[in-house]
Amino acid sequence: MTPQKKHRLTFLLYSFLSLSLAVVLLLFALKDNLMYFYTPSEVVPLHSFYDKKIRLGGMVKKDSIRQDTGIQDTFFTVCDEKSEIKIHYKGVLPDLFREGQGVVTEGKLTSANIFEAQKVLAKHDENYMPPEVAKSLNKPHKELASQSLERPNPNSR
Repeated sequence: MTPQKKHRLTFLLYSFLSLSLAVVLLLFALKDNLMYFYTPSEVVPLHSFYDKKIRLGGMVKKDSIRQDTGIQDTFFTVCDEKSEIKIHYKGVLPDLFREGQGVVTEGKLTSANIFEAQKVLAKHDENYMPPEVAKSLNKPHKELASQSLERPNPNSR
């Protein structure tokens, strides 16, 4: 092996090791910040989720919201087609939060099978439009409709 090839091989080896070390350090540093999204049917049968920070998503079950407005303490149930989990949240709920609506919560599952949420994110469907935008879009259509309904009076010539 010529000295030039040996130098090139050494450079590539050190580059690969440096890059590998950087990736390992980055993953180790981000380990606590990585959260995966789970549904109730994925969480319920497993005890390995206890006291681990995860994201839990599903639909808010009908007639499951119990709220104490004095201390902003809320209990509700998140379900999917197979399972459901009780959620406990202290704080102000998002405006879009309601029964039958999609929700994503971030928190930890306790040994009592109650999910203690630190964050609640309400989801809306893809057809959502703020009321102001919907009103402004409907206004030109109403004006056009009223103009097309007005017929000229034949006697007004």
